[in-house]
Amino acid sequence: MKTRLFIMLIMAVVITFSASGQDKCEVMKSSISGSYTGGCKKGLADGKGTAQGVDHYTGQFKKGLPDGKGIYTWATGEVYDGSWKKGKRHGIGTYSWFYQGRDTLSEGQWIEDHYAGPAYAKPRITQNSNLERYTIRKEGDITNRVLIGFIQNGLPNTSITNLMLASNSGYQSTLGPLTGYEGVTFPVTINVRYTTMNRLQTATYDVRFEFEISEPGDWRVTLYN
Repeated sequence: MKTRLFIMLIMAVVITFSASGQDKCEVMKSSISGSYTGGCKKGLADGKGTAQGVDHYTGQFKKGLPDGKGIYTWATGEVYDGSWKKGKRHGIGTYSWFYQGRDTLSEGQWIEDHYAGPAYAKPRITQNSNLERYTIRKEGDITNRVLIGFIQNGLPNTSITNLMLASNSGYQSTLGPLTGYEGVTFPVTINVRYTTMNRLQTATYDVRFEFEISEPGDWRVTLYN
């Protein structure tokens, strides 16, 4: 009997301690700091949880702040569903509100709580034959173009013959050893075909490479053989 009472006493202490720890779990964003249920670490909301204050939030927390995926509802009715970082909208998300009698929606990228524009799909490869490797990177936003470079053994590939380019947008141009398209309207699909010697210059083979880019900007595509 004494053993049973002792175990019950220990359980009561553990439950009381847990409840007390939960009560001390703080949310560091003042607009949702009224009440909180969910994960806790070192006295701060951490993990999945729900916080209610003037506004309401359900989702991931880190060090007391919304961080990760979550849904935030303002007292005035606006809703943001998406990524958070250190208590701010950051990443891909959807913000909806009611304006002039109708529902309004902004979808895309958010940086430091500010809308940064639509979210674009990453460049997609639709055909790849006889390439050693490739890189596709965005250089900037000043102009809309796609330029392609050809590399072999660390230098411009001078063994290329029968080069053919096709694009559904823009006009063909060259810049030094680069060739591609200016005045591009995105999304754009570009098809590249050519014949090249191998690295040892002992045989030839045909290369086929087709790709799609959705995000506007100044792009560089490098093909390695």
